Amino acid sequence: MRLTPAARRDQLLDVGAALFAAKPYDEVLMEEVAERAGISRALLYRHFSSKRDLFAAVHQRAADQLLVEVGDLGAGPLTEQVAAGLDAHFDHFLANRNLVLDANRVLANDPVVQAVITGEFAVLQRRLLDAAGVDGPLASAAVMAWLGFVRVMCVEWLEHDVLDRVELRDLCVRALLGALAVPSIPHSA
Repeated sequence: MRLTPAARRDQLLDVGAALFAAKPYDEVLMEEVAERAGISRALLYRHFSSKRDLFAAVHQRAADQLLVEVGDLGAGPLTEQVAAGLDAHFDHFLANRNLVLDANRVLANDPVVQAVITGEFAVLQRRLLDAAGVDGPLASAAVMAWLGFVRVMCVEWLEHDVLDRVELRDLCVRALLGALAVPSIPHSA
């Protein structure tokens, strides 16, 4: 079936997303991507010059979709907004466990993949600063450090199941409140 270049790219991103979610990066083969898409490897390589390029594009699309999902968390208290945003991220991370682990382990030093994470962090940083009603270099640095903390904790959670989901969310919320010196919330049972 002949598709427009944009439609073909979307199809390849869909196939890539399914494979990178189901398998670790090292087990995904470009030949399998082409086969599942019903195209030749040559056509696949016209759209993505390498598996890393396909992964980065899949990761970028997933990050963009996640940012849309958590774009409007309401006008409630900061703790509720952050908890809702974390829950959306946790859902995404569970559904895309291998993609998340690969971006943070296998391709952790890849500049293109890290640019996706850095871009997502910048958007989330601004949203959190706005929601908290704080600004300035110290608050900006604290929020960026907190995003890194959440990232590390989520990777640990996905890899080792060190906390349950509620414990992880509560820990992350308390860490942000502490970093911003916002009044604390009670611990969830």
